Amino acid sequence: MCEGVAIHPQLLRLGWRDELPAAAALEGARGRLARVIEQHRAGYRVSDGLAEIRALSPPQWARKGWDPEARAVVGDWVLLEPTEDRIARLLPRRTLVARAAAGEHFRRQPIAANIDTVFVVSGLDRDFNPRRLERYLLLVRAAGCEPVIVLTKRDLCENLGERLQALDPLRGQGVTVTAVDARDPGAREALAPWLGPGQTVVLVGSSGAGKSTLTNTLLGLARQKTAAVRAADSRGRHTTTHRSLIPLPCGACLIDTPGMRELKLTGEEELAEGGFQDIEQLAARCRFRDCRHQAEPGCAVRQALDAGALDPARWAQYCKLQDELETTVQLRGGRRGRRRPQGD
Repeated sequence: MCEGVAIHPQLLRLGWRDELPAAAALEGARGRLARVIEQHRAGYRVSDGLAEIRALSPPQWARKGWDPEARAVVGDWVLLEPTEDRIARLLPRRTLVARAAAGEHFRRQPIAANIDTVFVVSGLDRDFNPRRLERYLLLVRAAGCEPVIVLTKRDLCENLGERLQALDPLRGQGVTVTAVDARDPGAREALAPWLGPGQTVVLVGSSGAGKSTLTNTLLGLARQKTAAVRAADSRGRHTTTHRSLIPLPCGACLIDTPGMRELKLTGEEELAEGGFQDIEQLAARCRFRDCRHQAEPGCAVRQALDAGALDPARWAQYCKLQDELETTVQLRGGRRGRRRPQGD
């Protein structure tokens, strides 16, 4: 309990921990501590441990040009006014999962805050795409979160071994990959290591990957709407229309998100963390420090490609992401580097 700030014990079920950066910011503060559980255009839904509250945002958050990262997102800890259901202050964050917004000008789009683990959900049908999973890993690790690749629709997959083999480069660099049937209660046991009391997990992936179905299974009841994917291309419909934080019976919190079809990098990623550590190690062994990996003598990358030790598709993805990162950094005005997410 902090003097002047009401902290209800039930907030522990919403992920409150005394070691969070938000806790240090409570000294000398006044108000009611709450966590954002839903974000809407008209405001927020938050919980103070006693009740869910429709909370207004501070007037300055509506100003044109206000930094989107300075507004609360689902998962954020905030202080409410002592006598009014309005957010008075956004508290410092531990992590912030974000992507670059679509468009020609750079702008980071926050997805969820104070996340411990990100379940990157991919169906084992036509949704399966190792190149997209690598892109997710870049965003997740840049946020300082642990990624876990969750492959759904295991019961419908006839070539599971081949699918898993395609992800060997990621598994070889410490990325956990687990295959589940999202409708089977056994998925709870498979994902239990990341769903301990006080932990916050966010689900990301494309529409139809099974995020809402998995949410219902982990919750033990049909709370989230689900819909079948199109048989022709395994594309799903947006059954989840907004992000929401849901306390699970196991004591963890789960954030379900709408499907993402575009994943633009923010410029804060490191390619080695997206499963390309082996390629960066190869490039470091080239004879020339400024090797372009084309026809230069002593190029370790070309040697690996010619010998079949490096998958040409992974090399093409690496080059594509490297170009995208350089372009994004230019749009940011040449600024690159990690920022520790903070509140106002």
